[in-house]
Amino acid sequence: MKRYFLLFTSLFWLGLGSMAQLLASAILVPMDNTQKNHLKSYGIAYWVLKQGSEVDWLLNYRGGSFMFTYQQSFENELIVRGISYQVISDAQAAQIKAEISNPDVNMDAMRLDKIPKIAVYSPKTKQPWDDAVTLVLTYAEIPYDVIFDDEVMLDKLPEYDWLHLHHEDFTGQYGKFYANYRNHSWYIKQQEEFETTARKFGFAKVSQLKLAVVKKISQFCANGGFLFAMCSAADTYDIALAADGVDICESMYDGDGADPNAQSKLNFEPTFAFRDFIISKNPYEYEYSNIDNQQIDRGLSENNDFFTLFTFSAKWDPIPTMLTQNHLSAVKGFLGQTTAFKKKLIKPDVVVMGENKKIDEARYIHGIFGKGFWTFYGGHDPEDYQHLVGEDPTDLALYPNSAGYRLILNNVLFPAARKKKQKT
Repeated sequence: MKRYFLLFTSLFWLGLGSMAQLLASAILVPMDNTQKNHLKSYGIAYWVLKQGSEVDWLLNYRGGSFMFTYQQSFENELIVRGISYQVISDAQAAQIKAEISNPDVNMDAMRLDKIPKIAVYSPKTKQPWDDAVTLVLTYAEIPYDVIFDDEVMLDKLPEYDWLHLHHEDFTGQYGKFYANYRNHSWYIKQQEEFETTARKFGFAKVSQLKLAVVKKISQFCANGGFLFAMCSAADTYDIALAADGVDICESMYDGDGADPNAQSKLNFEPTFAFRDFIISKNPYEYEYSNIDNQQIDRGLSENNDFFTLFTFSAKWDPIPTMLTQNHLSAVKGFLGQTTAFKKKLIKPDVVVMGENKKIDEARYIHGIFGKGFWTFYGGHDPEDYQHLVGEDPTDLALYPNSAGYRLILNNVLFPAARKKKQKT
């Protein structure tokens, strides 16, 4: 009798387990403070898309959660990656969707239904600094291709949906590292490589090559591409566009002197984000222009350096809402060659998404160019306040819930999104 009882008990619990699995129609990946690993959660969303399934990005619901159809393989992958999740029933999923669709709440759902093809514009040779975007893409297990001037000039950009500009100087001044690093082997090698590439494509100067690269990137964006840039890549991009046809490089950079009237010849019309800025004429100064709100002017230290994310209407402004999804509204600040952007120099049609209002600086901005979109993010590494040349890269396993790195990954998923149609 005891044996039959044990058999009956086992079958009963097995039946309940099977029934629960049948009722479990969805997986919810919360992105609020209950999530153990926010960064890898973006990677699982990408991975689910790669398996041929769609993902709902629930804007402003528990920090911008993800929800997708239940599959055992999906659950297994979540467990392997150490991501917090909930298996929910069809009724629970429907209840969440109903809550989000309520016109009185600031929430919405975006459907992710394609795999964004990602490129990182970066030198193929090792640099004496790392890049936050490549670090977080690798940690989140999101694949990407590394491309550089050759691929851009050979018109490979249309093969991609999303492009990140690595720590870069598009003005042709080699990062303005001349004063401190001109005798270092990496600097000498970089200059030789850039000059060789310039000659390969018929340019007499590296600044002319970089301008041609910037114009092709602008065309990529105008045709519907998504552009993301951090640190010096953001301001030097616009400086290069404004200085089209104007020599702003001194002799140590291009063999002849800069145009003494360069400032008056700048054209701010084609720039993405900035206007009326003043370029730095000093070749030994580690600054390109007054766009950057320099540390000496900010009056902040690591302990009190924060910026605040704006709250947008999810139903009326879904794009900036997507780009600001986070579990924190105040994000730790961090330095870079370009740390932050002076708000007085930002064009009026640019959307400021993160700012330090007290010192009138923007840290995180966004805009539209043609059919495409761009985002500029100030600073170098969200989890290393002052990352120096030659330092070891940040170990993101120590920062799985980084609010600053989440902003990068919001941009990575952006090209996969479209407005979810409500059933009538």
